[in-house]
Amino acid sequence: MLGINGGEAIILVLLALFIIGPERLPEYAEKLKELVKAAKRYATGATEELKETLGPEIADVDWRRLDPRQYDPRTIVRQALLEDDEPAQPAAPRPRPGPVLTRLAPGERAPFDTEAT
Repeated sequence: MLGINGGEAIILVLLALFIIGPERLPEYAEKLKELVKAAKRYATGATEELKETLGPEIADVDWRRLDPRQYDPRTIVRQALLEDDEPAQPAAPRPRPGPVLTRLAPGERAPFDTEAT
């Protein structure tokens, strides 16, 4: 809880009780309750809006599998080696087209694409 242990929490509560006073404490407790409720409504609304925006496919995503803290190179290599997929056929090399060079006539301007800039 924010790096506060039990003893420190008790000291903070007692300090708040002395500073705020017992007559105003219920008022501030009510304000804190409303603040927590508003934060929860905001978080829930943001979550729902995100789900609505991304669509129903987002429910199918396995988030634990994508967690970077779960990254272990040995597991990834082991899974890749144990896959039962058919071996991939090497793709035939495609010829790489060379640059198209055209000579400009003397005084001719190079082509300029106004939509590309």
